[in-house]
Amino acid sequence: MEYHAGSYDVIVVGAGHAGCEAALASARMGAKTLVLTLNLDMVAFMPCNPSIGGPAKGIVVREIDALGGEMARNIDKTHIQMRMLNTGKGPAVRALRAQADKYHYQKEMKHTLEKEENLVLKQAMVKSLIVENEECKGVVTETGAMYYSKAVIITTGTFLRGKIIIGDFAYESGPNNQRASIDLSKNLKELGLDMGRFKTGTPMRIKGQTIDYSKTEIQPGDEKRRAFSYETTKFITDQIPCWLTYTSPKTHEIINANLHRSPMYSGMIEGIGTRYCPSIEDKIVRFNDKPRHQIFLEPEGRNTEEVYVQGLSTSLPEEVQVEMVHSVPGLENAELMRAGYAIEYDMVHPTQLWPTLETKLIKNLFTAGQINGTSGYEEAAGQGLMAGINAGCKVLNKEPVILDRSQAYIGVLIDDLVTKGTIDPYRLLTSRAEYRLLLRHDNADLRLTEIGHQIGLISDERYERFLEKKEKVEREKNRLEGIIIKPNEQVQNLIQQLGGSPLKDGVRASDLLKRPEMTYELLMQLAPSEEELPVDVTEQVEIQIKYAGYIEKSLQQVERMKKMEDKKIPIDIDYNAITGIASEARQKLSQIRPLSVGQASRISGVNPADISILLVYLEQGKIAKIQQ
Repeated sequence: MEYHAGSYDVIVVGAGHAGCEAALASARMGAKTLVLTLNLDMVAFMPCNPSIGGPAKGIVVREIDALGGEMARNIDKTHIQMRMLNTGKGPAVRALRAQADKYHYQKEMKHTLEKEENLVLKQAMVKSLIVENEECKGVVTETGAMYYSKAVIITTGTFLRGKIIIGDFAYESGPNNQRASIDLSKNLKELGLDMGRFKTGTPMRIKGQTIDYSKTEIQPGDEKRRAFSYETTKFITDQIPCWLTYTSPKTHEIINANLHRSPMYSGMIEGIGTRYCPSIEDKIVRFNDKPRHQIFLEPEGRNTEEVYVQGLSTSLPEEVQVEMVHSVPGLENAELMRAGYAIEYDMVHPTQLWPTLETKLIKNLFTAGQINGTSGYEEAAGQGLMAGINAGCKVLNKEPVILDRSQAYIGVLIDDLVTKGTIDPYRLLTSRAEYRLLLRHDNADLRLTEIGHQIGLISDERYERFLEKKEKVEREKNRLEGIIIKPNEQVQNLIQQLGGSPLKDGVRASDLLKRPEMTYELLMQLAPSEEELPVDVTEQVEIQIKYAGYIEKSLQQVERMKKMEDKKIPIDIDYNAITGIASEARQKLSQIRPLSVGQASRISGVNPADISILLVYLEQGKIAKIQQ
């Protein structure tokens, strides 16, 4: 029997990485928020890699932090190891990656939600939405509780009609043997949302005590103290290493001999799998010329013997998995604790969403995370944060927040999803960002703290520290601009030691810093500063001066594109009334309903000729209004 259980401003369905960020954002903005999740012991659970960050993803975590989200703070408190990747490359591709204590991570995040004012956390299975006149008014749980709200955010991850598959054995389930959400998936289809079926997977877990680490290579964390959050002041120093090994010819032999038993090749799996994180059987088939593949052994926490076998993701039968593990150097006697599996689930095609992540079909209904066709905790958290912010803005009568592609990887992610859609689980890559030199790990605060402060997620105290940092960076850049380094003996000796060409005349200190062999630290021998500047300030000074030319070119590119982004398209425009546009473009434009000419130009199937005709049509409309 159904009953009225309460009213809220925002209801979040699901408490994975998207749900946690969504709920905390809306609650911290002042919206009374309810979170409903299947199992309170699974809040912020990591069903796959026990890690946060990596290329592009690590920058997203920094962006979440700069906007006032929680993921960065939480991993800084609970990691077992942290490393900066790509340090030998340019700043645009450097990224931080942390190995998590997965159980500590979820307990800490759950406690953060529990402590948050304005936020109520409950265990419940949502079976349907309350929708009246194409407007979402709340949710109904399987026990009959009816919760009403002004906005609903669905962050159900891979739980919608979830199905776990191991060999020829399959059963309805969410990740890690949790209950699947069946009724809600049916309800979303009944409401008219276009749904797809995706697949992902996870490798086996083995017992650490049964690994022969002498046959593997140690992968320690960085000695240098590192953090994702700009607020972190306490650092974890007792790090736990990961280990590297490889598949053997025997591994490949076992997999090839059992390919017919793989659900991927037997036709048992219907869902479309992730392109950038293939199973081991997929890797063996696609890259059959490679004699071996990397296997990383990643501890799942400080107080468990479970080790995650990264690189050996599979859905082969369990007995084949045991044989396969034992063929890997160092794992000859490894004990399998959990078998790897594939999981199929329903998702919502994201071209049905506005850039705010509100659905076009149903007002006040938002979706975020893997339900939108993405893969990865970081992509989910970034979407969750933006959905929470925009749901909060909507119920508090504030302007929505839409990040563009030049502001953040989160902007690239959401724009890709709502404009282009995705045919397989979407993963963020640095190559997806055309302005990646502007979207760096080191400058997320400079890009986004202002926005975080405006919407109320960054405190005044933190904002003041941010302004102070900005001022110090500019002051030091100006100081180096004003200092002339003369070609004396000390200068020439230092340059010679570094392998550079000697100075012929005096140069500005800033120009000397632009030389590839020169660093800020070495420059201080020639142009010492009177004040001791923090590392994050000197890092900014060095990057901004060294890459000034490239950054300026990127900014010019952004400025050119901004003219297209500023040309807004009325939501109610009738594309059928525009003569000359190709039929495919008309169909895509009518379906996606872009908010700007810039967004329209990125839609697959819309050509430059179609954009030219659209621009003329929009200009004619303005002329007609002026004449009236």
